[in-house]
Amino acid sequence: MSVIRAGESAEGPFSLVVTPASAGWEYSSLRVLELPAGGSATFDTGEDETIVLPLSGSCLVECDGERFELVGRGDVFSRVTDFAYAPRDAQVTVTSEAGGRFALPAARATRRLTARYGPAEGVSVELRGAGQASRQVNNFCMPGTFDADALIAVEVLTPGANWSSFPPHKHDEEREGESVLEEIYYFEVAAGPGGTAGTGYQRVSTSGPGREIDVCAEVRSGDTVLIPHGWHGPSMATPGYDLYYLNVMAGPGDERAWRICDHPDHAWVRGTWDAAAIDPRLPLTTTEAK
Repeated sequence: MSVIRAGESAEGPFSLVVTPASAGWEYSSLRVLELPAGGSATFDTGEDETIVLPLSGSCLVECDGERFELVGRGDVFSRVTDFAYAPRDAQVTVTSEAGGRFALPAARATRRLTARYGPAEGVSVELRGAGQASRQVNNFCMPGTFDADALIAVEVLTPGANWSSFPPHKHDEEREGESVLEEIYYFEVAAGPGGTAGTGYQRVSTSGPGREIDVCAEVRSGDTVLIPHGWHGPSMATPGYDLYYLNVMAGPGDERAWRICDHPDHAWVRGTWDAAAIDPRLPLTTTEAK
């Protein structure tokens, strides 16, 4: 199953559960924890290093004798959030006084690092692309921005009517300039006037023999797309509706690295960005709450 609709993989307090076993791969996983006001959940990380990333609400994270107060945010379109890191072989308790939703991106890990806090002010916010390919990338858990054993995770915000994850690219072969990474896209779409539900679209296509995949899906808040291989992109924000997605990646390489190969038919598009302005609506969020 390449597309998981909101609620289809719910389990206990988790509205989304993607594990290596359920995805049919080996390294990347994601859960979304939903807590009512005063709610609490305890879970073991097992073989995975895990991040607690507020999607909405604030929380207290307890792990390895440490306590991390996460300020969080109203929603993913309101601010860049702080987060907490929990190593493999740990027990984690998340408690939320007012309730909220918390993403738990994770990856199989061989090293056990220390539990720690990631301040919102330390998140590298990148404006990528130009024109209608402009988007914001919050590099909260990338090589060079936050230490982890295998996990790579970022947030991407795309203004309405723009395309992101473009040119289409892939990371499904181990070779110079490319690394093998399983990837999860988890989507949220900003509501329109009166709370109308917005939509976006995601494309994934075959990148070679043995790497067949064909996805062209409408996505709504809470939907998830699994990308074991293949060209992925564009991610399309419809006019009037800003698009958010959380990317979770991990793979078999000894080096924690995000190396991609652009689709040869569309790589030229990157060369047009130098002469175009970044969308003035960006950044959509900063560390200051809206």
